[in-house]
Amino acid sequence: QLPLAGSRLCLYEDGTELTESFFRALPPQTELVLLGPGESWRGCASDIERLLAAFCSQQGAVVEAARRLLTDERAPHRQKLLADLIHNLSENILAEDKEDDKKWFEGLESRFKNKSSYLRHSCESRMRGYMREVSGFISNVHPAARDAYRGIIDLMADKLKSVKYNGCYFDRREEEEAARLCTAEGWFSCQGPFDRDDCPCKHSINPYSNRESRILFSTWNLDHIIEKKRAVVPELAEAVKTRDGREVNWEYFYQLLFTLDNLKLVHIACHKKTNHNLSCDKTRIYRKRKHTHEIS
Repeated sequence: QLPLAGSRLCLYEDGTELTESFFRALPPQTELVLLGPGESWRGCASDIERLLAAFCSQQGAVVEAARRLLTDERAPHRQKLLADLIHNLSENILAEDKEDDKKWFEGLESRFKNKSSYLRHSCESRMRGYMREVSGFISNVHPAARDAYRGIIDLMADKLKSVKYNGCYFDRREEEEAARLCTAEGWFSCQGPFDRDDCPCKHSINPYSNRESRILFSTWNLDHIIEKKRAVVPELAEAVKTRDGREVNWEYFYQLLFTLDNLKLVHIACHKKTNHNLSCDKTRIYRKRKHTHEIS
């Protein structure tokens, strides 16, 4: 049913086009693809493209077919592939409220009524933990500088409260703010390791999709590029001690500790545990005092 002119025969395996001599040399039972004019075949990659297209357009039917196959499947490896497929396709990303996706909330406190509220709470808890670490470092600060250090802690705490501990990054209703970290419908991409262009494994996750993804997302880390414990907090304490009349640029340290200027969201496998060997910008530790002029 295909015109002779422009038609081609190729290997199913990799799309290699066949000549007459190559065809005659093929072993029996070799799978072939007959292409009409303008058609192409890239081997397994073409099958994968067709499979992905089916997932997008017939997601419900694919899940149902996978479940039927799984009931009769006995090979462990194929069982796992089918189970993973069902898990990944059985998403309810757009559901936000507890009534619409009760399974997502299993194991959580009853006070959480929607997905954003829980993820926002998790982010706020992380920020509060960072604040406690900064406060707890005061015993290492020179006694003469502790009052000034406490003053900076109070300024940082007030700023964190004013932005609701940056929980908006995980609130889908705060689209403009959240766009800095997550993409449409709550997808998050691994941004590490910090010394490469991007995540080599292309990790991504959507914690809104299902309960398993929500739990897995809790293992991801917010990694300080300039390290919090080794660099930022000790540098802040030293700056307060040696300020000698200068004004400590506490907002610079705030950015390093609590904002995306110095935080990257990374999959646990991409979290660099060794010393980053990065330090604070010495030119930004202090700032000029604002002078007030008395009007006579």
